[in-house]
Amino acid sequence: QVQLVESGGGLVQAGGSLRLSCAASGSILSINSMGWFRQAPGKQRSLVALITTRGSINYADSVKGRFTISRDNANNTVYLQMNSLEPEDTAVYYCWLLDYGLHNYWGQGTQVTVSS
Repeated sequence: QVQLVESGGGLVQAGGSLRLSCAASGSILSINSMGWFRQAPGKQRSLVALITTRGSINYADSVKGRFTISRDNANNTVYLQMNSLEPEDTAVYYCWLLDYGLHNYWGQGTQVTVSS
């Protein structure tokens, strides 16, 4: 079984910054990609950013230029640096992992709240 443990969420004023971390442990097959999704109340879960083992990165258009994803392959950890936060970024953020067996794994979620 794979466990994803997230940390770093919280309450911040608009324009502020937060850094999310997610550490993977357990019976992990070779990791393909890791990343972050988010879900706001009444909305579907959507991709924020992902990074592959080879370093390829994708961002949602709404966070480009403000968020930066990075990864520590040796420690199976992924980070999301969030700058210039906006109230629209308020959501539960979920860590995500895809292995080469095409199994998806999810963290428990961490709340990010941006006040105006």
